[in-house]
Amino acid sequence: MSANLQYPSELLFIICSHIYAAGIPAVPSSLDPVALGDYGMPTALPSSMAPSHWPEPLVRKTLSSLCLVNHAWYEAAKPWLWRRIEVRLPRSWLSLVDEITGGEDEQSVERTAIAVEQSIQAVAEAAVATTGASSDEEALKKWKERILQTLAGPDGSVPPEVLTPPASRDPSPRRLRAKSQSPARWKLMRSISDAVQDIADRNEFGLYVPRVHDPRPGRFIRHVDFNHFRTIGMRRSVEEGVNSRFVTGQRVEAILKEMPNLTAFGATEYMDGALTLPVLNELFLRGPSSRVPGRPSRGRGLVDPNIADEEDHERRRDCTELEAVDFTGCVSAVFVSALTEFVDTHLSPVTNDTNGEDRRDDRRFRRAVRFEEDGPLTFSALQRLSLRGVKSIQPHVLNSFVLAFPSLTHLDLSATRVTPDLLTALANTSVRLRSLSLARCIRLTGESIKTFLIRAPAAAQIQELTLYGDQTFPSPLSTEDLEELFTLAPCFTSGELIYLDLSSSPVTGESLSKLGPQPKLRSLGLSYIPDLELQDTAKFIENKAQNVEILTLISTSQDLEWNRTGGGIEMPRGTARQTSLALHSKIISPLCTPPLTSILAPAVAQYPTRVRVIELSMPVLVGLGAGAGTWRTIRSKGGRGWYVDTASGWVGGELVRGLPRDHPFRIEMNRLADANGNVNSGVGWHARKMEVLHGCGMSGREDGLYGAVSFAYQG
Repeated sequence: MSANLQYPSELLFIICSHIYAAGIPAVPSSLDPVALGDYGMPTALPSSMAPSHWPEPLVRKTLSSLCLVNHAWYEAAKPWLWRRIEVRLPRSWLSLVDEITGGEDEQSVERTAIAVEQSIQAVAEAAVATTGASSDEEALKKWKERILQTLAGPDGSVPPEVLTPPASRDPSPRRLRAKSQSPARWKLMRSISDAVQDIADRNEFGLYVPRVHDPRPGRFIRHVDFNHFRTIGMRRSVEEGVNSRFVTGQRVEAILKEMPNLTAFGATEYMDGALTLPVLNELFLRGPSSRVPGRPSRGRGLVDPNIADEEDHERRRDCTELEAVDFTGCVSAVFVSALTEFVDTHLSPVTNDTNGEDRRDDRRFRRAVRFEEDGPLTFSALQRLSLRGVKSIQPHVLNSFVLAFPSLTHLDLSATRVTPDLLTALANTSVRLRSLSLARCIRLTGESIKTFLIRAPAAAQIQELTLYGDQTFPSPLSTEDLEELFTLAPCFTSGELIYLDLSSSPVTGESLSKLGPQPKLRSLGLSYIPDLELQDTAKFIENKAQNVEILTLISTSQDLEWNRTGGGIEMPRGTARQTSLALHSKIISPLCTPPLTSILAPAVAQYPTRVRVIELSMPVLVGLGAGAGTWRTIRSKGGRGWYVDTASGWVGGELVRGLPRDHPFRIEMNRLADANGNVNSGVGWHARKMEVLHGCGMSGREDGLYGAVSFAYQG
C-alpha cells in the first residue's frame, strides 16, 4: 500500500482546501498586479512579493495534478477543483455543460432513469450490507421495493418517469400532464438516500445508511463567471454568430439547475444574449425567494397546467441563495427584455384594475393577489451587485431591481440611468453599504448625492467611494456640495475611507483644508480638476492622508496641462521639461523623498508619505520619457498609464522603499515598464470597476474583460 493512502481523507481534504484558499485575494490588498511566476508561498498579507495569493491558473493546475495522484487525492481535490469555474473557450464551455448536465439530447431522461435505477441498487446493497445480510437476495429485493414505494408515493419528489425502466413505461390517464424536466441529479440522489434512511429508521432505529455517490460535479460549484469568455478569432461568419451561439439561454439554465450551492455569478457583454428570463429565475428565485405564498402543494399525479412551475419552486427552495452578481456591460436586447419582465413579474406591483380582461390572465391575477398579501419579493442573501455599464435598463426597472436587495454591502451603478429617486429610496432601507460607485451617472444631481451621503444610514459606513467623472461626463457636485460633504457626511468625517475618487469635482485647496484626516486612505483620485494646484494636493496628502499610495492626476493643475502641437501628441521640449520639473518638485520630492539627515547622526529614513504610483495623462507620460531614477512609466493594455516608483512595494506586510536592483518585485516592475503596454488586462492601479464576486470592492484586482474595464479603459 502506498504511504499517502494511509493518511485520513479529512487531512487530504484540509490540504486541498488550503491550496484553494491560497488563490483567494488577500484583504487588505497590496494594490499591485499579481506577479505570474514562482515566487514562493503566498503570504496572505498585503504583499507585492511574494504575492499575497496565487494566480487562479496556478491553483487550478495544482488541484488538477493532485487529482491524478490516486483515488484518495482525487476525492479530496475534486470538490475544490470544481468550486470555482471560469469559462474561457467555447469548446471547453460545451464540455462543461456536458459534464455537469450529462448532455442535452432527448435521451437525457432515459439516462436519468438508468442512473436512478443504478443508484437504488447501490444504496439498497449498502443498506443490506449494513444489516449484516449482504448475501440475502430476498432482503435486497424487499429494500428496493420499499425504496420505490417511498419515492413513488404522493409526497415523493422523484417523478414516475425516472423510477421505471424505459421499456416498462405505459401512458396512464392519471399521469397525463404537460412536459416537465426531471429534477436535478443532486436532488434525485438525496431523495433516494433520504428514502432509504426513512425506511431504516422505521424498521431499525439508528441504522446508518451512506449517501449515494453522485459523479456529477454540479453540487461542488460555488462560483461561475464568463469574464474570460471570447469567440473572437474563431473565423465564424456573422450568420454563425447569430444562429449558432455557444452560450445559449437553454445551456446556462441547464447548468444552473445542477448547481444548488452556487453563490457567485458573473456575466459579460459577450454572452448577455443568454441571460433570458428562465436564467434570471434560476439565478434569483432560490432559497426562501422561491416560495410562492398561498400556493398549497398538490398531488403529483393530477393534471395541472402550473405543475411545472411548482416543481421548479420545490427544487429551488433547497438551493443556496446568491451572494454576488456581476452584470458588467450587459446591454443586449435579450437581457434588457428579460430583466424588465423579471421586475414586472416579481418586483413591481400591479397597479391596474385586475377585473375583466386582466382577471382572465391567471398569472397576472395571482401576482396581483400576492402583492396585496405579501408585497414584492426581496433577496436578503445577495450582498454584492455590479451593474456597471448597464445603460439600456430604464430607471424604473433599475430602481425596483436594486431595491429588492436589502442586504447590499457593495453596489456599482457606474454609467447607468440611476436617478435621484433610487438614492432617496435606498436611504430608507436596511442596506448598509461599504463600497459604492456612482461614476459617470449623468442623471444624478449634486443635491441628491449630497443628501444621500449626509443623511442616509445606508451610506454611513462607506469605506470605498467613487464619484468619478471626466471631461465628457463631469461630476454634478458643486463647491458648496463638496464642502458640506467634507464636514457633514459620516463616510468623510469617520476617517474610515480606503478608496476615494472625486475626479472632475470642483475640488480646491480651500475645500481640501476642510476635509478631516484620512489615515486609512490608500487610493485617491483627483483627475480632471484643472484649478487644483499641485501644492494643495501635496499639502493635503502630507498633512492628512500620509498612507495614500496611489494618486491620479490626469489633466489636473495647469502645471500638468498644455496644448498639443500638430496632429500628434508631441510637445515643445521646454514644455515637457517644465512639466517634469513641476511633477518632481511639487509632488514626488515633498511626498516621496526622506528629509536630509546629518552624517554625524545617521537614522533610519522616514518618508513623509507612502505615495508610489501617480496616474497621469498619456501626453505627460510621453514627455517624461524613460523616467527619472527609480520612477518609470507603466502603461496598461488600453489608454491609461502610471508613473511608478519601481523600487517601492509591499514585502512581508510592510511597505519598503529603495528595493535593490535584483529584488524580484523591482525586476517585475521594470519588465512591465519595458513592455510598453503589451501587458495583460489585469495590470494597473486605482480600479474603475468594483470587484464584487470575491468582495474585494474597489481595491480588488481582476483580469479578463473585468480587468480591462478596471484598468485599461480610460472612461
